[in-house]
Amino acid sequence: MTGRRRTRKTLLLGLPRLSRRVRRRALLSAGAAAACASLAAACGVVPGATGASGDDAVTVMTWAPENTGATNKPGMPAMARAYARWVNAHGGIAGRRLKVLTCNEGNDSVTAAKCALRAVKENVVAVVGSYSQDSDSFFPPLEGAGIPYIGGYGVTTAEFTRALSYPVNGGQPALLAGLGKELAPGCGPVALVRPDTIAGDELPGMLDAGLRAGGHPAAHDQRAPEDATEYSGQSGLALRRATAGPGHPGCVIPALGERTDIFMDSFRRDRESFPSVRTAAVVGSVDQTVIDAGGGASGPYEGSYVTGWYPVASDPRWDPMKKVINQEAFGDNRIDPADPGVQTTWIAYTVLRAVLEKIGGGEVTADSVHRTLDAGLPVGTGGLTPTLNWRLRDLLASVGFARMVNYDVTLQQVREGRLVAATRGFVDVRGTLERADVS
Repeated sequence: MTGRRRTRKTLLLGLPRLSRRVRRRALLSAGAAAACASLAAACGVVPGATGASGDDAVTVMTWAPENTGATNKPGMPAMARAYARWVNAHGGIAGRRLKVLTCNEGNDSVTAAKCALRAVKENVVAVVGSYSQDSDSFFPPLEGAGIPYIGGYGVTTAEFTRALSYPVNGGQPALLAGLGKELAPGCGPVALVRPDTIAGDELPGMLDAGLRAGGHPAAHDQRAPEDATEYSGQSGLALRRATAGPGHPGCVIPALGERTDIFMDSFRRDRESFPSVRTAAVVGSVDQTVIDAGGGASGPYEGSYVTGWYPVASDPRWDPMKKVINQEAFGDNRIDPADPGVQTTWIAYTVLRAVLEKIGGGEVTADSVHRTLDAGLPVGTGGLTPTLNWRLRDLLASVGFARMVNYDVTLQQVREGRLVAATRGFVDVRGTLERADVS
């Protein structure tokens, strides 16, 4: 299929007959040096990266795409730097300063690999609170160096299968399964509009698992370009599919990330001929800024259900994060407290802090970080998630989500133009995910 992001770069080449560990280390270090020489802007220390080098510094990395033609998450590395400034201003973590390196992974598989190689070269102890769709590119170098990946965005299934991955939410699988389960009783035909990418290929099975749990047929799977500038053809087709049958009015679910608002420009015009069709979405494709831009209470999202990983941004449980933002990043418009990427980075660094405090005066290395997590360290997040714990008995039994420990989603709804909580507490979708087809 043309235009799909299938590029993959081989990371391990033939070397003289040294031990596997020595050969891998030598290759990764050499590759990182070459990569950064050719891509300084992407994998160098971004201006504003926090922390001084020294024996007391713990070095980590956060990466995300910035300034690309598709999904961008600049708030994630910006939040990481703000967090480091804050902890360093308050004595560090367990007496150690935190040094944050950032990398623009560019929505590109080769660049994502270079970010990972940079992490290896810099001897980071973890990659924390990051976003990338190219897990096949960045996981091999991290795994070769034993570097844990804490709190990825959950955009690929690989984040829930790799042994050194420690996800803090249920990713797109949980959001779509929860949304499908909620929509099943009240929606007629459902059309899912999603990116024509590897990550997008994983979305229909999750939505269909939720729909099936509610006795609803599978959704129409409709691919769309990830970086399109208009979606008139896709919008019209989705609306026709959502009305192709008897029963309740149909539902259209755009899951196009940042491009969702562009899709909705077309949808708003085309919907005049299909007034009964409703919309629903997942957080990450829709937030309050998107709702406002779409017309608020008079826009197409009014009444729509939206699933999220965490409580709504107005919940007081986010106050500690907002305090850090106000103190260390006031006026930085990249950091939106309502952005699920920013929220995920905050929670991921909460996990890192718990690990470093557990290690205390011991040696902090990538190995000691993942051993501490594997030993069953419980991490509280102030009620933003369930207590996180990656013991084997806490992992999801389903083959497709072997590293998932948080199966909860929140159900939100657009009422009078505002995204508010639709139910109290969390909705557990573990059982639905265990029945999902992830083949």
